[in-house]
Formats: sequence, structure tokens, C-alpha cells
Amino acid sequence: MSTLIICLGSLLVLLAAYFTYGKWLSEKLFELSADAVVPSQALRDDQDYVPTPKSVVFGHHFTSIAGTGPIVGPAIAVFWGWLPALAWVVLGAILIGGVHDMAALIISMRNRGQTVGEIAGRMISPRAKILFLSVLALALWIVLAIFGLVIANIFALYPESVLSVWVAMPVAIAIGLWSHRSGGSLAIPSLFSLATLYAAVFVGVYFLPIDLSLWLPVGSEDGLLNPVVIWTLLLLVYCFCASVLPVWLLLQPRDLVNSQQLFVALGLLVFGLVVAGLSGSADLFASAEPISSTIPSDAPPILPFLFVTIACGACSGFHCLVSSGTSSKQVACEKDAQSVGYGAMLLESALAVIVILACTAGVGMGALQKTAGGTVASGTTTRVANSTPATTYGYVTGADGQILRGRDAWRTYYRTDAGGGWARQSLPKKLAAFIEGGANFLSAIGLPLKLGVGIVAVLVASFAATTLDTATRLQRYVLQELGGSLGAPTQNKYAATALAVGIGGAIAIFAGEKPGAGGLMLWPLFGATNQLLAGLAMMVATFYLWRRNKAIAFLAIPALLMMLVPGWAMTYDLVTHWIPQGKYLLVCFGLGILVLQIWMFVEAILVWNKARGVLEPQLPPLTGGPPDVKAAT
Repeated sequence: MSTLIICLGSLLVLLAAYFTYGKWLSEKLFELSADAVVPSQALRDDQDYVPTPKSVVFGHHFTSIAGTGPIVGPAIAVFWGWLPALAWVVLGAILIGGVHDMAALIISMRNRGQTVGEIAGRMISPRAKILFLSVLALALWIVLAIFGLVIANIFALYPESVLSVWVAMPVAIAIGLWSHRSGGSLAIPSLFSLATLYAAVFVGVYFLPIDLSLWLPVGSEDGLLNPVVIWTLLLLVYCFCASVLPVWLLLQPRDLVNSQQLFVALGLLVFGLVVAGLSGSADLFASAEPISSTIPSDAPPILPFLFVTIACGACSGFHCLVSSGTSSKQVACEKDAQSVGYGAMLLESALAVIVILACTAGVGMGALQKTAGGTVASGTTTRVANSTPATTYGYVTGADGQILRGRDAWRTYYRTDAGGGWARQSLPKKLAAFIEGGANFLSAIGLPLKLGVGIVAVLVASFAATTLDTATRLQRYVLQELGGSLGAPTQNKYAATALAVGIGGAIAIFAGEKPGAGGLMLWPLFGATNQLLAGLAMMVATFYLWRRNKAIAFLAIPALLMMLVPGWAMTYDLVTHWIPQGKYLLVCFGLGILVLQIWMFVEAILVWNKARGVLEPQLPPLTGGPPDVKAAT
């Protein structure tokens, strides 16, 4: 029952926050109006600016911001104990993350859909614009590298997930073309495509798992010809294409279909959690400690690293890019910003709560092992060359033949006992904790373990894929804006996209000790950069309110927190790990981002007193368009 009580209590708190604090922010602080002309109307081009129903924008926004951030972060952080992770996820989303996301969305909508980086040039100073856009570019390259690696690792570990994720692309294009040409609703075709994708999950699990390792030379796992590297490259080629296509052709229909698929999977997980909680088979307190007493000596300290390890799910600077990069160009009514901005963040927090419970109580139901000619236990892989045996899942047993449950099962994923250590943790291991713990929840409602693993693996890969292609499009916008400001050739969308995927791929493949192995090493850099970006975005939003003589504490205090704590974490990593260990790529990114952040903060301090009650320079009038288009400025 403890698992069920914790889950329901967290979800009720999030729901109450939406109708109280979220409503106050929407109506009193930002004064949203249904009569305001939004960028999707004023600048409609049917490429990037497209008025879109709230449900479709919400689906795009949620799947883009969620990705695997609220999965990987909590899956790593629970080794400190599930209580700190849970508290940060719930309270952080309500008081910081949701405010950040909605503020970025609203301010962008009131500035013709410009990114927060572009808006910083008028809110603070022209130099602040260049600095912010530079931070955005660095942050997005890290996002592209991380999320590309996450999907590639899932494909390599769980070949049964590959088919459904790739089938989603042509299905989305088909319904996008149908809707655009006929002007019809996406509702019916998206339900048909949803059925197609779940049929693809079934086929992928039982008939057509796509395992690249079976087709590659023996001994290639440590070189460039390994499945993770190949999948990463294929994903980035897809991202290039997705970034330059009109949003109605792939981005919107794919995100709508994916959101429906993900909501079904999340619904099944919650249902399984409820059944397992009521039956007593999922016991949170028996599976993991609220606050761990066996933290490895080489692990980073919980302060400040809890707050950067869990970024998405509590607060994420990447969300300001989605809010101001794509969603603000699609929202059809200003009042939808509460649902899209604040509501989607709280739903992401709910996802993170489920992840925390799956990685503790779910894993405690039994550690899984995969048998495919050889044994693959707890997220590690053993390849059997030239064979394609049927894959089965079962539970790991101890020396006495009993199934490992509770904390014994949990320790097969989180080796915090003697003989383990932080250095032994890996990205695949953490992904396995959620995927296999989630499959245990699904087994409580009668789904076979094998099918449950496939459903959850597809959920994770699909989340990451939507974030990956959205991040590529956002990086294209940022590089184009930088190119326009600096006179660089990246003003061309094809050049900007090529640069985005090229550098992102290079980081993903070569940042680790071997090609494609840098996922966990990159995560601290991603988390700290992400939170610093959130702090800078909230600083810009604070200036927006300050210039209008409105209350600023609701943004200013979180902004300072999200600049100081991640700066502390990144400085710790630089001094303690990256510089002594000679990890020069991380050193360059870390120092560069810190310098840019400090410089931008100084720029803000210099104009703070002059900005109070003084509106920023307004955008020039638009030519053409509806007669009341000035409302969009």
C-alpha cells in the first residue's frame, strides 16, 4: 500500500497546484486573454507558424519536453534514496519548473514567437542576446548528444523496441499529408496510427526484433562499428530531415501519435502500479530506503547534485527552448498557455514520480534477466554471434534458488552495497531499472514480462525521439538567429541543421572512453547546463515583469536558485573530476557555459535599476496581416 499511497498523494498535490497556483499565475500575474492575437495567427506561414488545437499543441509540447530526462535523471538519483528525489520532483515542478515553462511560453507568444535568447536582447542588452544564444547552442548540442545516445542504447539493449519507433515516422507523414490536403481532423487517423504502432510493438517483441549486433563483425563492440554508434548516426540523419520539413508534415502528427501512444503506456503503468500496490507485491519501503545509508564513497554529494541529476521532471532549461521555439508558434489562443506550459510540466513531474516508483518498488518486485542463447541480466548485454534465438524474460534467483525481491533485487541495478560504487553505474543500467521495473508493474495486470518490457522500452525511446527531433529544429533556430546577429552562414536552415547534427553526433560518439559510451559521463554536464539555462530564462522573464512593475519574487527567487546551485555543481565537477582526469571536452563546455552565464548575469545587473517600469524597445510593426496584428507584439 505504501507505493500506492505515495503515488496518489503526489498526483493529487500536482493536480491541486494546477488549479490553484497555476490559475493564479495565468490570470493574475500574466493576465492571459482569449482575445490576444498570437503569433500563429499573425505570422501564419504553414511551415513553423501554424494555429493548432490545444490538444495537438499539448501533445507536441509534452512529448518534446519530457523525453528521457524525467526517466534517466530520477533513475540515477534514487541511489541517494527515493524521498529526496520525490520531494524535488513534486515541489520543484510546482514552484520552479512549471513557472519557468509557462513564463517562457507567454513571453515568446507576446514577442512574435521569438526564442528567449532573442528576447533577452531587448529585455536586457544586445550583448545578452549573443550570450544567451551561445549558451542555448552549447546546451542543445549536449541535448542532441545525450538523447541520441539514450535511444541508441535502448535500441541496442532492447531490439524489440526498434520497429515501433521507426514505423511511427512514415505513419506520421501519411496522416500529416492527409490532414493538410483535406483539412480534416487528426483525431480519427491518429487513433488508427495508434493501433498500428501498438501492433508494431507486438510484432517487434514476438516476431521481428531488430538487433544490429547480429549483423556486425565479432569484436566490433568497442569500435566505431558498434550498434550504439550506428543507431546514433541513423537517428541524426532522421533529425536532419525532420528539422527542415514543415511542422504539419512530421513534427505535429508524430508528436500527436506519440503522445497518444505514451499516454496509453503511462495509463497501463499507473494501472499496474495500483494493482501491485493493492496486492502488496510492490512495497516501496521494502525495496529501497527513503534516504540511502549505503552511498558509495566515490559518489557525488547529494547537495548540489540531486538538483542537477534530476533536471527534467522538476525544472529544465531545455523546456524554455520548446516553449519559445516551437510551441509558441503553434498555440492558437493565449489562454491555452496555462495548459500547455504549466500543465505539461506537472504531467512530466507525474511521469518522474512513476519512474521513481518503478526504479524502487517496481524493481523490488523482482530483478529481470533476459535469455537469448546467452544470459543478459539487469541491463547488460552478451552477444551470441550468428544466432537469432527467441528472447525470454525471467527473474534472477539467488544461490538458494529463490527469486530476488525487495532490496536484494534493487541492488542488482543499484550496487550501493560493499563491492559496488558510483563508477560502476552506467546509463544502460539505469534505463534497465525503469524499463524492467515498469514491466514488473505491467505484469501485475497480466501482461507477459516480454511484452511489458517491449511496451516500456518503446515508451522511453519514443519520448527521447520526439525530444531529439524537436531539439534539432530548435538548434536550427538558434544557429540561424546567431548567424543573423554575427553575419555567419548559419542563417541558411540547411547549413544550420547540418552544423547542429554534426557537432551533436561528434559529442555523442567520441565523448566517452569508447565510441558511444559517454552517456553517464555527459549527464552531469547536461544537468548543470540545463539548470543554468533555466536560471537565465527566468532572469529574462523577471526583467519582463520588472519592466511592467509587476511582482517578480515568483520568478526572481527560482532564477537565483537555478543559477547558483548548478554553478556550484559544475564548479565541483570541473575542480574535482574533469580537470584532474583530463576530460578536456567537458572542461571546455563547462568553463565556456560558466563564463557565458556570469557575463550575462553581469549584463543584467548593469541595467537592473534603469529597467524598472521602462518597457523594452518594441518590435517594428508587421506589414500586411490582420488589422489588429499589433496585439501580437
